[in-house]
Amino acid sequence: MKTLCLSVGMLLLIGVQFNTGPVTCCDQFSNNRVPAKRIVDITKTHSSCIKQGFMVETVKGRLICFRSSTGWVEEAYNRMINSEGINLQQ
Repeated sequence: MKTLCLSVGMLLLIGVQFNTGPVTCCDQFSNNRVPAKRIVDITKTHSSCIKQGFMVETVKGRLICFRSSTGWVEEAYNRMINSEGINLQQ
């Protein structure tokens, strides 16, 4: 009985350690283009999400999802990543 309690306790501790918190996934995707000047941030959806894509945050704080096959979003994401990389090196 002690072994069982110890095993369950260890599993709970391990589970708590690896809990990464809530993951935001997209279930609906937009087809509308967002002007570059209205984009604050672009992030990729988590790898555990069923539908992969990009989440675009606008200046008004809205999160809009786009499919990863949407060319202009991928280009904007790459530009944002490259510009952040340049800023980090300075």
